[in-house]
Amino acid sequence: MTTGGSNDSGRQAVKNESDRSKNSVVAWLNNVVYRLKHWSPGQCQKLFLEKELVEMCYRAREQFWKNNVKLELEAPIKICGDIHGQYEDLLALFELNGWPPETKYLFLGDYVDRGPFSIEVIILLFAFQILNPESVSLLRGNHESRPVNMQYGFYLECRKRYSVHLYDAFQLAFYCMPLCAVVNKKIICMHGGISEDLVDLAQLDKVDRPCDIPDIGVIADLTWADPDERIQGYGESPRGAGRSFGADAVKNFLKLHNLELIVRAHQVAQDGYEFFAERQLVTIFSAPSYCGQYDNAAAVLSVDTDMVCSFTIMRPDLKYDKKDEKEKKRREIAG
Repeated sequence: MTTGGSNDSGRQAVKNESDRSKNSVVAWLNNVVYRLKHWSPGQCQKLFLEKELVEMCYRAREQFWKNNVKLELEAPIKICGDIHGQYEDLLALFELNGWPPETKYLFLGDYVDRGPFSIEVIILLFAFQILNPESVSLLRGNHESRPVNMQYGFYLECRKRYSVHLYDAFQLAFYCMPLCAVVNKKIICMHGGISEDLVDLAQLDKVDRPCDIPDIGVIADLTWADPDERIQGYGESPRGAGRSFGADAVKNFLKLHNLELIVRAHQVAQDGYEFFAERQLVTIFSAPSYCGQYDNAAAVLSVDTDMVCSFTIMRPDLKYDKKDEKEKKRREIAG
């Protein structure tokens, strides 16, 4: 005869086993972060087994599945643009602005390609996002797509350092990433830009994932579109994907959706940030000295609890270290 006490004991045993398993995963994730914080280029290939990185991709995919395509976030928060495999600069960004979970972040995509250490960039961000989903949010950029990252470096990095199997595991995670975020119901954030076809933000709830990024439509615009002061409304993009949009389109989009500011990435900005449409849109770029071919600064946009926005600037000619004085340049956004 089974007693209630026996059932309770069984349930407690299962719970204890589940807790041990969860604690083991958390310990592993913290160890991954520790290794990446103490990373050096000469030792990078010795840090991880491929099976660890594949598991990280699967766990990141599970976390993305728990989120909506449109994230609803609260300030205070720091918003970052393109990183593009510049891992040392990502570490400098965290040193300058604060580490998760004490500091809350939203990244706007384009973690991989072009820079030399895309694997380290995306694994650190995946680990933070799994460990601290309330503190780190990751959006999808146009480079988080197989047709693009097959061409611009990430495929070769995965194949040379590990295998094509790891590359495929990353794509499984990328194809489930959120596409935009709204901060305090007033600031909309995405990688690329706005879409003429997005007449109701509730449309995004109907996006089926996993999904590739098409050349046209809402998903294409959110990941590929660019502002263009030369046009009115919307027009064809020279990129061949997404559309271009003018200042009037920005104004109309904000009015339609009862928003106040658009924050996007996707384009190099000489000072790390650049305004458009009478400061109703700002481009954020967070990879200094991009590809070693530019002398651009990088920026992080901070939104405080009162919705006051300011910038932290990383100059390309400065060395960032805990012992160095760190430059912080803040400019309030009007309005």
